[in-house]
Amino acid sequence: MKKLLSIVLAALMAVSLFTACAAKTESAAPAESQTTASETTSAETSDAASTEASSDATSYTIGICNYVDDASLNQIVENIQTRLAAIGEEKGVTFNVEYDNCNADSNLMSQIISNFQADSADLLVAVATPVAMSMQAATEETGTPVVFAAVSDPVSVGLVDSLEAPGSNLTGTSDYLDTAAVMNLMFVQNPELQKVGLLYDLGQDSAASAIESAKAYLEDKGVEVIERTGTSVDEIALAAQALVSDGVEAVFTPTDNTVMKSELTIYETFAEAGIPHYTGADSFALNGAFLGYGVDYANLGAETANMIASILLDGADPAATAVKTFDNGTATINTEICEQLGIDFDELSETFAPYCTKVQSIVTAESFDEVQ
Repeated sequence: MKKLLSIVLAALMAVSLFTACAAKTESAAPAESQTTASETTSAETSDAASTEASSDATSYTIGICNYVDDASLNQIVENIQTRLAAIGEEKGVTFNVEYDNCNADSNLMSQIISNFQADSADLLVAVATPVAMSMQAATEETGTPVVFAAVSDPVSVGLVDSLEAPGSNLTGTSDYLDTAAVMNLMFVQNPELQKVGLLYDLGQDSAASAIESAKAYLEDKGVEVIERTGTSVDEIALAAQALVSDGVEAVFTPTDNTVMKSELTIYETFAEAGIPHYTGADSFALNGAFLGYGVDYANLGAETANMIASILLDGADPAATAVKTFDNGTATINTEICEQLGIDFDELSETFAPYCTKVQSIVTAESFDEVQ
């Protein structure tokens, strides 16, 4: 009996020992698996955070909307993109530029701006006054930085509080035109002027202050002023023909985008009538006007890009970043129109030299690429 009891106790002890070992082995497996999962999750989180931080630090999305397809504004866009590419390479960052042209269509303009915002653009660029005003309204609540380019009078249209201290999320570059300087050239070329035409689009805010300045200058000289306006290429063409019928001896147009768009259509009307067309940008002269006077738009584009980079990379505050203005001293003369009007370019250059920082020639073409 004692021998049988000893055998049973020995068997019970063996079963107990086996069960304990098995339990210990099973509990170890989940612990090992849990540690591995934790390490994997931590590594993935770290990699994701690193990737996100890297992306945030090296990539920016910029939305550029151009108002209309003309030589000056296109030149600005091209130089913004070229300069941003150079800055990106130098600083080791990427500027993802989304570009569109609204072709003076306000509904399309609003849609383009909405698309930029939907794509979470870090900064918006407005080329010309109407686009800048639309972007101002669109970013009023979000505060997205806006850099404008070629806005002639940003203070009078309410984009900024002052040139020195813009005061909100908008700043940029201005192609402000020294109207008196253009008028001076007009009278240096022909001191006997008695009747001058003003050709512009009433709806262009960029033209308003320059036209008022021109009227004041001409009226002070006792010169008769004839105003003709239009809001489309066809209307501007009719207005140009009307000025010829009015018997004007010269025509002035400021930095007006509607007339700029129309210049290739109207330049022969003036040239054939012997009427020099004085304008507010070199692109007008490129497209057939007698003279374009104003800023260097290629340089304006590059400076706009510098301002963009300063805001995105250096943290510059648009509200405290002064609007950049430029020297208005470059006179661009179309030599083909000079010849057609019976004016000697070399003599005219010498006559204009004291009134300009630079006098340069150009021939008629659709774009600057064709004459470079």
